[in-house]
Amino acid sequence: MNAQQWIVFSVLLATLVMFIWNRWRHDMVAAGALLACVLAGLVSYSNAFDGFSHPAVITVACVLVLSKGLQNSGVVDVLVRHVIPASAGPMLTIAALAGIAAALSGFINNVGALALLMPVAMQAAAVMCPITISTARQLGVSADPFLMAVAVGASCAFLTPIGHQSNTLVMAPGGYRFGDYWRMGLPLSILAVAAAVPLILWFWPP
Repeated sequence: MNAQQWIVFSVLLATLVMFIWNRWRHDMVAAGALLACVLAGLVSYSNAFDGFSHPAVITVACVLVLSKGLQNSGVVDVLVRHVIPASAGPMLTIAALAGIAAALSGFINNVGALALLMPVAMQAAAVMCPITISTARQLGVSADPFLMAVAVGASCAFLTPIGHQSNTLVMAPGGYRFGDYWRMGLPLSILAVAAAVPLILWFWPP
């Protein structure tokens, strides 16, 4: 390897160590890694912040702000009371959260939309996180299994051709129609959620 490749691997390794150490905020560690790459000449000064203008970065940032707003305004508590009964146990709650995330993930690219009747471009999982944490607090248990349920459900983007870019790519070559996806996607989503619930409870007991 040449000198630049060694520098790249060194910066990457140092960044991973900082992430695992968890002494500083992850965004500050990432900014430090970018700065190191600029100072080392791996990235030019003029192109250092090009990635921040990518639509995905902007969308994720906006949705995270929205999720915090939902939490601070009290909307999260209202949604929790209407979506998941207070008498529901951990297993039913995990299944409900995974199912909701799986349903949402099928409608907008990569972990989809509506976000419990609120139109969001993408990353419904980010919007559901405060709802999930609030649900765990109401039950008085760890939020870890509920967050894993949302993550699993959000990855089940099988219901429509717009749920994931891979679904869209195979639509034309395969001669599929919009309505063809749910025929296989719905059973696959149900199977994934059904398999995930006991596994989540096994590995992340509430």
